[in-house]
Amino acid sequence: MTGTNSTAPVRKRGERSPLASVALHATLIAASVIAVFPVLWVLLTSLKPAKDAISTDFVKDPTLENYRYLVESTSFFTWFGNSVLVAGVTTVLGVFIAATTGYAVSRFKFPGMRPLMWTLLVTQMFPMAILIVPLYNLMGQLGLLNQPLGLIITYLTIAVPFCAWMMKGFFDTIPVEIDESGRVDGLNPFGTFWRLILPLARPGLAVTAFYSFITAWGEVAYASAFMVGDDNLTLAGGLQTFVTQYTANWGPMTAASVLIAVPAAIFFVFAQRHLVAGMTAGATKG
Repeated sequence: MTGTNSTAPVRKRGERSPLASVALHATLIAASVIAVFPVLWVLLTSLKPAKDAISTDFVKDPTLENYRYLVESTSFFTWFGNSVLVAGVTTVLGVFIAATTGYAVSRFKFPGMRPLMWTLLVTQMFPMAILIVPLYNLMGQLGLLNQPLGLIITYLTIAVPFCAWMMKGFFDTIPVEIDESGRVDGLNPFGTFWRLILPLARPGLAVTAFYSFITAWGEVAYASAFMVGDDNLTLAGGLQTFVTQYTANWGPMTAASVLIAVPAAIFFVFAQRHLVAGMTAGATKG
């Protein structure tokens, strides 16, 4: 007499059960909807007539009147130019300072190195709201209120500490033998950094540039506190002009929000192939 033993199929390591797969996909779909819905709402509201801006109905008669009002009746292009100046200079200086600082700490031993890195780390512990008043007083004493340079310096204090730590971790993954080969070829430390190391650090530089740009482009608190007057506002500060004590002009404000997001999206598209590699490498060591 022979018997057969029925056994459940053995699941391979890493293979999910059907229930787990359904739960995972449902979670991802829900997260995607939550992430996309606010963006879609802003876009659709910007296409509604002013009288329908706060209605929950779908767009019945799409119009560009909000964009037309924004361009013709506000200082949007002045705000845009101020934002490009502040974000552009912040990005360039942020990348340079973070890259040179990260490389110096990664490759050289010098007095005060550990306190420097601890200082950069500790500065990340303070929320922005705590720093607004002291930075406002400092910029006032330096005569930098209502000046693009004041915002640039402020944004660098936010972006550089994080980016310097990240670049240090990225440079730690680049073999020291490359630096030694540069010295053999007669390059000084800066020449080695500029000619040999930086080309290999493009993913890390892309992350640093993106973070510095986003920090300056979309920041609201400092821009609103440090800059007044239409000729001095950035885009983030300009958005505040559409909100009064009792009401908000939703149509032009959502139109401005859409236009503000476009440069950041373009920057991301060009930098995205380096972003994942740069963030991964920067987090592996250091």
